[in-house]
This record gives sequence, structure tokens and C-alpha cells, in this order.
Amino acid sequence: MNDARARLGYLDETLRLLYPGLLYPAAGGRSARTVLPHRLVPRRLVPRARWHAALGRRVLVGAGPDTIETYLSEVLGRRVLTVVHVRPALRANRKPVLEAHDASGLLGFVKIGDSERARELVRHEAGVLRMLGDHALKAVVSPAVLHHGVWRGLEVLLLSPLPITSRRIPASLLSAAVREIAGLPPDGGRGSGPGGERSEGWRWHGDLAPWNIAAGADGRLLVWDWERFAGGVPLGFDALHHFFHRSLRRMPPPVAARACLANAGRVLEPFAISTGQARRTAAHYLITIADRHHRDGHEPLGPPSGWLSPVVDSLECLL
Repeated sequence: MNDARARLGYLDETLRLLYPGLLYPAAGGRSARTVLPHRLVPRRLVPRARWHAALGRRVLVGAGPDTIETYLSEVLGRRVLTVVHVRPALRANRKPVLEAHDASGLLGFVKIGDSERARELVRHEAGVLRMLGDHALKAVVSPAVLHHGVWRGLEVLLLSPLPITSRRIPASLLSAAVREIAGLPPDGGRGSGPGGERSEGWRWHGDLAPWNIAAGADGRLLVWDWERFAGGVPLGFDALHHFFHRSLRRMPPPVAARACLANAGRVLEPFAISTGQARRTAAHYLITIADRHHRDGHEPLGPPSGWLSPVVDSLECLL
């Protein structure tokens, strides 16, 4: 199955879940939407306009009294229309993601927890973002929680949009953000930061990949997708994650893993970590990612025996 067919198949599942009533439209009718930019490259499902006729696939969704749009409209006290992101179907943490719009424009982004794992991640992100909102961060800007609730057994999290720019992210800003996140209080903000040089006492965003950050106009780093935030890791995990996933864009996983290990000293230099400790931290990071994929039941990089073992086996005496 090609990517477009897989995305559209998952979109159909999402629409039945969030816009019920298409099979029995008498209660609320149907609403026409358009797949943009084209059915062969499906990325967004938007309310249909007259000029869409030549552009994309026409899709009907239920427009009854019990849809995600009516729920959000009631919660926010204004009419809300949604844009559905047409997501890749094969992802461990896949979940419906929508844009919520009112008459003035974009209100925010909506994450829907539609499986046990997705509900857990959505609840966790809501708690993390509330904790971040209680701290005066200097280097990092995170979304605000506009609403978190349960609808039809689904976790619904509405987040404020961030003013994303196309500015280049200075290396110093990325390092400052990594350090600020690492020093956040543990236990949802109820405790104090790590003491001394504890190598396992730091926090990390968990997915500080290039597509989850942007340079803000005020000189801070805009950071979203906090659902993997966790503690108990060595300082520098986020910096290694960013390097590793940049590398994966241009090289296969085994080569990217070797590059991560080889460049660990340079990547972690801003945190005053020795070369030997940096290599151990990089190996620990790669093992952590492989373990995450295993627990998620999805291995996008392939079996660890192919991309991880050849890299870390020689370091076993150092771990």
C-alpha cells in the first residue's frame, strides 16, 4: 500500500470516529470537505469551498449534534470548524490531530487520544504543559493548554498555536533550551532540580527533533509535542536526539547511529561533558530509543540488531 492510500485509509477511520452520523445523516446532515493539496498527496482535510472543485477529493462527514466540532464549539462558546491533518498510518504514537478555527482564524491545535497508548500520551502532555506554564522559562516557549477533557471516551487536548518562524536556530539557543529543559523540576514540578553532578538526574523533552522546534521572534526556542517528556536521564539526551534525527534525514539508521556516537563529544561539549562520558551518554541514548520503539511495538529504524548492536557492542565494557 502506498503512502497516499495508507493516509486516506487512516483518515476514513478518523472521520468515522470524530464526525459520526454519515451513515444516518437525517439527524444532522452532511458536511463537505476537501482533501488538499490533492488526493495523491493528502495532507489536510478542510471545509470545502467552491474553488476546491478542481483541486482535491471531496469527502462527506457527519454534521450531527455529536461531532468533535460541536464539542469544541460548546467548550469554547463559539462556532468552531476543524481542519484534519491527514496523518501517516504507521506510527507508534499515531493519533488524530486537528486545527480548530473560529471566525477570527486559527484557535489552536487539537490532539485526540483514540487508543490506550494515545490517551496516556495526551494526558501526560497536558500535565507537562501545565507544569511548564507554572515556570518562568527563559529559553523555551511551549504551547498553553486551552482545554483538556474527555469526549465519547476520547482524550481531547486543545493547545495554543505558537508563532512559528523560518529563522535559523542558533546552536547556542538549542544548547540553552536543552539545559533549561534538563533542569526542570521532577515529578511534575513538585520537587527540586537535580543536585550536584548526578548523571541520571536530568529531564529531557524526549522528541526534540527538528520538526518539533522553531526559532521564536523574541529569541527563544518554540517547542511543541511534549508527550515524551521524562526524567532520570543523563544531561544532553535532547541534544543527541536532535543530532541523531537530523542525521536520519540524510543517512540510513546504522550510519546515523555511528555518527551520533562519533560526534557525541562535539554535540555535548556545551554541557562540559568529557569525550569519554559523552560516548557513554550517546550509547545510553541510542539504547533508550531502541527500547522506546520496542515498547511502542513499532520499529521505524528496523530491528536493533541491524542499526544499534553493531554500534554499541564494542562499548559494552564502558556501559
